[in-house]
Amino acid sequence: MTNLTSTVVRLKLSLLRNGLRQSGGRRAAFVVSAVIAVLFALLQLLGLLALHGHAHADAVAVPGTAVLALGWTVLPLFFPTGDETLDPTRLVMLPLRPRPLVRALLAASLVGIGPLFTLLVLAGCTLSLARDAAGYAVSVVAVALALLVCVALARAVATANVRLLTSRKGRDLAVLSGLVIAIGAQLVNFGARQLGSAGLGQLQPVADVLSWVPPASAVAAVHAASQGSYGIAAAQLAVTVAGLAALIAIWARSLTRLMTAPDASTLQPADATVRSRSATGLGRLLPRGRTGTVMERSLRYIWRDPKTKAAWVTSLAIGLIVPVFNAVQGTGSIYFACFAAGMLGIQMYNQFGQDTSAFWMVAMTISSPRDAYAELRGRALALLLITLPYAALVTVVTTALLGAWSRLPEVLGLSFALLGAMLATGAWTSARFPYSIPQEGHKNVVPGQAGLAWISIFGGMISAALLCSPVIAFTIWLHVSADGEAWRWLLLPVGAAYGAVLTLGGLRLAAPRTAARLPEILAAVSKG
Repeated sequence: MTNLTSTVVRLKLSLLRNGLRQSGGRRAAFVVSAVIAVLFALLQLLGLLALHGHAHADAVAVPGTAVLALGWTVLPLFFPTGDETLDPTRLVMLPLRPRPLVRALLAASLVGIGPLFTLLVLAGCTLSLARDAAGYAVSVVAVALALLVCVALARAVATANVRLLTSRKGRDLAVLSGLVIAIGAQLVNFGARQLGSAGLGQLQPVADVLSWVPPASAVAAVHAASQGSYGIAAAQLAVTVAGLAALIAIWARSLTRLMTAPDASTLQPADATVRSRSATGLGRLLPRGRTGTVMERSLRYIWRDPKTKAAWVTSLAIGLIVPVFNAVQGTGSIYFACFAAGMLGIQMYNQFGQDTSAFWMVAMTISSPRDAYAELRGRALALLLITLPYAALVTVVTTALLGAWSRLPEVLGLSFALLGAMLATGAWTSARFPYSIPQEGHKNVVPGQAGLAWISIFGGMISAALLCSPVIAFTIWLHVSADGEAWRWLLLPVGAAYGAVLTLGGLRLAAPRTAARLPEILAAVSKG
């Protein structure tokens, strides 16, 4: 047992060492990330120590521990390739029993930047609550138990979903990372505003509930022991130990099933039949000919390609979160609703780069500016199929939250004009500044093409803003004019018509350039 544990720990260290030997860039990235993580953890430690003796220190330390555990739970789902030892299927062919292997993998999981970061933060949480010898003694046990619960929680979740995570569909879970980050950032911002105005006491009810939920219960035991409630402290430590035992049991059961049962994804079902795949659903509603084919292909990319799906999920989430959260906080403006159109309009940029090396099949069907126009028009219509109703929905929701129904027509007009401008500039920059998107990893631009990406996106966005200036100027004039309020409803048809004209004009201008630069576009997007 001891030999197996030491062997697995040495294996983890060897994986880290060999990975750093591959390139200087990887070593530099590891060192920089380690330094940043440690410095951030030390700042958290100092901040928590500053709460020592505060009446509501437990209202920060206990929920903070729960947030750490939540992070350990979800990160393996979003980044399954971050730790190769998270995949126990690599050890299936070895003569190992599950329970000794669980102990060995648990020990190996304590090696790395993540456990060190968690250890420092947990130390700060417990030390902020300890006030006497009993509290400091309990804090040592609490830190160890909380760290083991976090690690066991991550391992149990990863093992239960390892076959899903290593499959193509499972890797699509990574697209949720953008959504979680976007929502989490806004929730933290909203919570910070509320705490700034109401104080830490607002978190006390949450801390009281989490004080009996592992691993936060271990940190709460330090607070109870410091107050002389030794019975409560012992009960909270017992709850943590029970939670750790349950997680290890679940982990061992999942590991046993994983290492003994066949992978169902490699087995053909007994009643497998060949089904005809005629055009059904959305395909029947799309136009016939090349336009409908291009639209269906684009929509399939959005649904099936992980990188494309990740970009769309992030844009949809941020486009809704920014105006809605600002409206809820009372600091928002009705014009923040245009953020949805702006975020979704970005998806028109680098249209051909999203196809990567498969663009050669599309390029073979383009022999004239007319073919290029039909291709670009189908892609733009596929985007409009999603962006138009979504931008309208976000605008209506934001208007309802702010109670500014009189401004709904003008904001919708501005959103439609901005969307049209971004579709126009996106079509042109896709032909003028194409770049490749790597299929593996988390990068969105291959090395050497970052400048093209910056010019394409930010240059196009600045151009789109300039193209929208007539509608913006018309909006300002109606606001400063004495009789302008009665005519603001005109902004909706004017903005919609102006956006449509910009879109058609941009597609017309981009089509000849696309047809003329097909070899350069194909070479640029195929580098990944």
